[in-house]
Amino acid sequence: MAAYLLDWINLLGRWVHMITGIAWIGASFYFIWLDNSLETPKSKADSDKGVSGEVWSVHGGGMYHAQKYQVLPEEMPEHLHWFKWEAYTTWLSGMFMLALMYWYGAEIYTIDPGVAALSKPVAIAIGLLVIAGGWFGYDWLCESKFGGRENLMAAILFVVLTAIAFLLCKVFSGRGAYMHFGAMLGTIMVGNVFFVIIPGQKDLIEAKAQGRAPDPIHGIRGKQRSVHNTFFTLPVLFVMISNHYAMTFGHKYNWAILIAITLIGALIRVYFVARHKGKASLLPIIAAAAILLGLIALMAPRQTVTAASGAPESVELATVQGIVATRCTACHATVPTQPGFQAPPKAIVFETAEDITRQAQTIHQQTVVTKAMPIGNLTGITDEERAIIDTWYRQLK
Repeated sequence: MAAYLLDWINLLGRWVHMITGIAWIGASFYFIWLDNSLETPKSKADSDKGVSGEVWSVHGGGMYHAQKYQVLPEEMPEHLHWFKWEAYTTWLSGMFMLALMYWYGAEIYTIDPGVAALSKPVAIAIGLLVIAGGWFGYDWLCESKFGGRENLMAAILFVVLTAIAFLLCKVFSGRGAYMHFGAMLGTIMVGNVFFVIIPGQKDLIEAKAQGRAPDPIHGIRGKQRSVHNTFFTLPVLFVMISNHYAMTFGHKYNWAILIAITLIGALIRVYFVARHKGKASLLPIIAAAAILLGLIALMAPRQTVTAASGAPESVELATVQGIVATRCTACHATVPTQPGFQAPPKAIVFETAEDITRQAQTIHQQTVVTKAMPIGNLTGITDEERAIIDTWYRQLK
């Protein structure tokens, strides 16, 4: 019953996270587009009122006229819509899922003894340190002398993020490293909203109410952090789906793959942010495509396992079935015996010889090519056993 209830909590948590994430990212994308698509007001009266830009658009059978004020209107509207709860709820639900899956279930999803023999408290502490440290380090960088030099700051961020990805992949399982990297970026994004953008907007409104001159720094900082957030968006979305693709987090150079895809996502957003303003250079898209194609080529499977000394030159199905029964069916059974699993992952079972033969490619890919399974190597599969599976699989081809 506990595993069943945990499945429901997991399902509902993921659902809430996905819904609120769509709302936040959708609003973020829209306002980045809006800000970069504004035209000079056609009406002098609007300009005199402080309108700095406007745009007409059509959607859902209606015409919309959006205007942006340089600072604030002469009179504040009665109803002012804030866009903040989408960000907060996405972060809260995301942290809930991280705590549920990767901290409460750290021995399954975060800790891999083959990478580093961590205790559960130590793994959680490292995760918290990376997430909190990521925000404070990023915020310090933005407020430092480098904050006004975007290209230099981007280069520094790239180096720092590469180092963090490398270190995470050297202490956590690939899956756990990816998720904590994404949680760090997501925390930076929501930190920008909570600590910079919203307080700045509130101060502008308070200045209006108090009759004092508004501080223009709030607009400058808010704009900078909003643009940074849009560059982080696609890398975070990749991390959200990465646990389905062991070829990335299970690769020997998983940290480099993570950084390469992070760079690809950022370059795509760089292009679209520029495109919103009009004609844009295709160089960011070309660079992203080149990195992606290079990644696909470099990640292509090659000779993966060299048989251990004394390993047989040929392998019987019964031998492989014994390994699978010992190392895999605790999870991949009609009724899993591994705590925390109510049903077999992806509904894949290896209970019969026919099951194993039919799904030979999947078994080989996950246990030999990526070594992503058994998850966290909970059952202690050996390199010799992986080599036996490899030999058997090659006999079938």
